[in-house]
Amino acid sequence: MSSVVEELIREAADCFDRAGIPEAEREARRVADVLLPGVSTLDPDQPPPAFTTRFIELVRQRERRVPLDRLLGHVRFRALELAIGEGTFAPQPETSAVVDWCVAALDRAGLRSPRVVDLCTGPGTVALALANEVPGAEVHAVEISPAAFAWAQRNAETRQAAGDRPVRLHLADAATALRSLDGTFDLVVSNPPYVADHELSQLQPEVREYDPRLAVRGGPDGLDLVRIVERAAARLCRDGGLLAVEHSDRQGSSAPSVLTATAAWTEVEDHRDGDGRDRFVTARRAERG
Repeated sequence: MSSVVEELIREAADCFDRAGIPEAEREARRVADVLLPGVSTLDPDQPPPAFTTRFIELVRQRERRVPLDRLLGHVRFRALELAIGEGTFAPQPETSAVVDWCVAALDRAGLRSPRVVDLCTGPGTVALALANEVPGAEVHAVEISPAAFAWAQRNAETRQAAGDRPVRLHLADAATALRSLDGTFDLVVSNPPYVADHELSQLQPEVREYDPRLAVRGGPDGLDLVRIVERAAARLCRDGGLLAVEHSDRQGSSAPSVLTATAAWTEVEDHRDGDGRDRFVTARRAERG
């Protein structure tokens, strides 16, 4: 990278550091990285004026704690480029650990056409990743927010045009969705809202001010939606079917306890993400009596 661009990055990192943005230098380099692919030629000593202008514009907005993904209107998640904006949350890297587990579990099951549902899908993150990575999967996605559902539709259409299997989208409440398919799913997966009420004021401004409250708030202990997902999954899963639910890094004990408190689940296990933090719980549907 040119010395001029390096100087821009150093200045941006200083701005971000003063603004309280974590990992300021890494974030400044990320701003540069998202612009560089659009530059066909980059003089080692003099970047194009358009690059410098756009870089400074993004830095100024990011300094006000506007999430970079929202400024760009898209986010990279695994092999996907997902459109995001007002009304939906931005996919986070830690959710990739959940997808890793789901892909591996379905592969071990050896099913030719596994039936999967992603509850609280948001912009379609997990559902679209699984449709992209699990050959033959029949993937459903449920979202209650019309605004988030619109982003999921947009992303699903883009991915289908790219050759992925279509994802069946449902604008519905996870608590009551897909009753006609009860007992038929091989995998239920969810990244539900899980921030406890008393934690909302402690969130980073990027989440507190830009992510919709419906996609963040999880009730007094952060587990209201985890409980809803557990009950929905208990009816949707076939006997022996699997469940994977993301949770916060503070819920490594409390989230699994939601599952162990009922006879519907066996093999309850909590897992960590790539940074070693408690991140999601899995289980297998017990045989119905």
